[in-house]
Amino acid sequence: MYIQPVQYPQYKPCLLPAGNRNYTVVDQNKVDCFVKQKEASLPYLADILAHSNNEAQVVETLYIVDQMIDNGTKGVDKMYPVLSRFNNTTSPNIQVFLAGIYRKTQVPDAFGPLVKMLIQNSLRPQTSNFDPNEEVGGAILSYLSDRFRKN
Repeated sequence: MYIQPVQYPQYKPCLLPAGNRNYTVVDQNKVDCFVKQKEASLPYLADILAHSNNEAQVVETLYIVDQMIDNGTKGVDKMYPVLSRFNNTTSPNIQVFLAGIYRKTQVPDAFGPLVKMLIQNSLRPQTSNFDPNEEVGGAILSYLSDRFRKN
C-alpha cells in the first residue's frame, strides 16, 4: 500500500518594501497561526530572533511579535534581551518594527537605544521607501508621555 507523503507549504519569506511599495507583505495565515498560540509561540520566535541574520525573516518575526502584542499576548516585554540584539541595526525595516514593539511594551532599557537610533539616523539619513524616524520618534514620545503621567 502506497502512502502519499504530506505536502507542507513551502516557506515563503515576507516581501520587504521595494519600488513604490512602502510596506512589508507577510503571509497572514502564518501570522495568525502564531498569534493564536499566544505565549506558547514566544520561545520559538525568540529563538528565530536570537539566531537569524536574514533581514526578511527578522522583519517578519518582529511583525508577528507586534501583532501578538496587539492581540493581548503577555510576556513580550521579557523578550527585550533578544530584541536588543537589533538596537544598533541600520535597517529601516527592522527599526520600524522594533520601535513599534518598544512603544507598546515600554521596557525602560529600550529608551536609550531608541534615542541613539534617532540620532544616528539623523546623522546618516537613509534612502528607503519610508522614514523609520517617524516610528522611532513616536516611540520616544510615548515613553516621555508615560513618564510624565506617572509623576
